Amino acid sequence: MAVRHAEKQIPPEPHWGFCYSMLHKVSRSFGLVIQQLGTDLRNAVCIFYLVLRALDTVEDDTSIPADVKVPILIAFRHHVYDRNWHFSCGTKEYKVLMDQFHLVSTAFLELGKGYQEAIEDITKRMGAGMAKFICKEVETIDDYDEYCHYVAGLVGLGLSKLFHASGKEDLVPVTLSNSMGLFLQKTNIIRDYLEDINEIPKSRMFWPREIWSKYVNKLEDLKYEENSVKAVQCLNDMVTNALNHVEDCLKYMSALRDPAIFRFCAIPQIMAIGTLALCYNNIEVFRGVVKMRRGLTAKAIDRTNKMADVYGAFYDFSCMLKPKINENDPNATKTLSRVEAIQKACMESGLLNRRKSYIIQREPKYNTTMIIMLFIILAIIFAYLSANRPNN
Repeated sequence: MAVRHAEKQIPPEPHWGFCYSMLHKVSRSFGLVIQQLGTDLRNAVCIFYLVLRALDTVEDDTSIPADVKVPILIAFRHHVYDRNWHFSCGTKEYKVLMDQFHLVSTAFLELGKGYQEAIEDITKRMGAGMAKFICKEVETIDDYDEYCHYVAGLVGLGLSKLFHASGKEDLVPVTLSNSMGLFLQKTNIIRDYLEDINEIPKSRMFWPREIWSKYVNKLEDLKYEENSVKAVQCLNDMVTNALNHVEDCLKYMSALRDPAIFRFCAIPQIMAIGTLALCYNNIEVFRGVVKMRRGLTAKAIDRTNKMADVYGAFYDFSCMLKPKINENDPNATKTLSRVEAIQKACMESGLLNRRKSYIIQREPKYNTTMIIMLFIILAIIFAYLSANRPNN
């Protein structure tokens, strides 16, 4: 229903119509939360997302030679000003985006100057960072954090700049904006292991060697059944690393004032902590796709309206993760410490009792005694009917 409502709000101009319809095709859930913003900011965030999605499409296409790809990534900041530029790459809806990129550029040139400058700055920095990692593997955890900064932390910084340019929010500290992006990106990297490792013609490897080399000789070894125990241990190590960013994310969201911007930021973060709770200690990450059920996703979108809802969701999902921690796991102590720190931050907010939990099951309405009484009554009725059946 929300998707249909959002589609009715697509502007009539052809270039804007293309941008909003493409937004829903490349990211339905993100498109929904963007659609809730005020008109000017909504347009700016829509174009910001599509520009970075196009940049990401160039980076992701493993069929493009490095000597072709790197110059495009570095020069992408200039292409957004060119109404005629396009580049054929990617597949499915991403190929359509790239083939028709001039329509995105046309919309970009209609944005306010402050919005354009913010988008160009982040595109420049992200393109340079992506180009750097085309020729460099993610070896250390510092490399991992740096890569995630370029492809997602900068998105957090850019969004904070757009919020500030709209006059609706103060400029948030860089470290908090960066953590918002890193938390989402690391969740995606964990969840998408199998898709990335099976990429054709060349695997995409984002898990840092410093982590996976403790468990296997090659990153692709994690997907083989004989390495299941080690694979899950490595997965838990990666999830624990991602949980380091949670407190910063909570601080960022608690500082937001505009309700629409708050929902825009909070819903993806709740989806991320929910996804990590599902992925933790779950061998299915190496067998297929692990993601939140649509019903739970719908509840997250519908019921996230205030900071109490965010603290409640993070607390509930951390409660879901905590019992899955195996004391024999090499990182059990570290993971438990992280989870308990998140729970403490949520409890100390003083807001947990002001929201309705949609994750943890409610206590049954009827106690055990009432259920036993009901069965006794049913047994008496059944016995009475059985005794009178011959007479009838």
